[in-house]
Amino acid sequence: MTATSSRRNLMLGLATTGFALNFWAWALLSPLGVHFAKSLHLTSFQQALLVAVPVVVGSLGRIPVGALTDRFGGRVMFPVVSAATIVPVLFIGFLGYHSYAAMLVGGFFLGIAGTAFAVGVPFVNAWFPPERRGFAVGIFGMGMGGTAISALTTVRLTDHLNLQTPFAIVAGVLAAYGIGAALLLRDAPGRTAPAGSAVSRLAAALKLTVTWQAAALYAVGFGGYVAFSVYLPTYLKNVYALTPNDAATKMAGFVVLAVLVRPAGGWLSDRIAATRVLAVAFGIVTVTAAVQATTPALQPTATIAFLTMAAALGLASGAVFALVAQQVPAQQVGAVTGFVGAAGGLGGFVPPLLMGSVYEETGSYAGGLIGLAIIAALMAMFATSRRSSKRTRSRVSAVTGKASSVG
Repeated sequence: MTATSSRRNLMLGLATTGFALNFWAWALLSPLGVHFAKSLHLTSFQQALLVAVPVVVGSLGRIPVGALTDRFGGRVMFPVVSAATIVPVLFIGFLGYHSYAAMLVGGFFLGIAGTAFAVGVPFVNAWFPPERRGFAVGIFGMGMGGTAISALTTVRLTDHLNLQTPFAIVAGVLAAYGIGAALLLRDAPGRTAPAGSAVSRLAAALKLTVTWQAAALYAVGFGGYVAFSVYLPTYLKNVYALTPNDAATKMAGFVVLAVLVRPAGGWLSDRIAATRVLAVAFGIVTVTAAVQATTPALQPTATIAFLTMAAALGLASGAVFALVAQQVPAQQVGAVTGFVGAAGGLGGFVPPLLMGSVYEETGSYAGGLIGLAIIAALMAMFATSRRSSKRTRSRVSAVTGKASSVG
């Protein structure tokens, strides 16, 4: 292994670690949703709103943070985001948990942690050659497994020690990472800050067709993952009467599988069309969501349906950013990542609120799952049509080229 390859891998590892730790913080409220619903006497909608607020803030925050990363680089932005996240983590764990209003305020600022994604994608993208970017960004995407860490540890630490423990631990590891990142992270050699203001660069990113296409695909792919990683414990408790600990453990299994499969989405997209990977992944989501809408027995049908859905959503998430890495100019990756990442996060914000509202009105989640199946089917058709359109343009270009050479 060359010195350059070793350096690339080190930077990838540090970025992935930072992403995972910030996502651990970002997901602290979800496993405790049932706890706060009981202690603060929340309705299903209030509980859903509480766990969804960090998602929407972290999503929208990716837009300016992505542009700032293009300007200042990941070496600056990773420590800044990690340090800023410590404040709401400590506020919620030690002060805000007594009041619903205070929890919403704390959750709002906890959303800062979710912007780490928009720092890592352009940082990693700049370190790797085009033919390896899909896989590299997919590896970085495994940092979303921080939500699994939260699911596996938060409730257990709260039950065996106290509510403050998981928040104190997360604040400590974020502080350690922030210091380590400031000392060890380096931006890719030759990285140049883009010209122009952040507003002009964001406007330029919006003019790219791939920005809007990737945003739509990511809103369903990653949005579906976020929605279930946030709301699955509540769903399993209400539908299958699981304890909070059991529900959090099963949610962790969903998250881990999606995380493990995500690099495969990038790897496959480096070798075959990303749109083909997306079409297959969304087709699988369509089927599994339709199956789960019938509320089958937890063992084995519902378990298989959710795990298969997790794998498909992970595959789709990896494929979308392989598409971005392959088709977006290096100087614009951060800005485009901001918009696409925001779409993914917002895609995860709306479903928990809808699921909570639908359940309150009907006593069933079937309507929400049928809606997911329909949307996933539309995304599969969109990915297929985009691939067909691209193939047609290639054929036209080839014919035109031949005609020109003859002429």
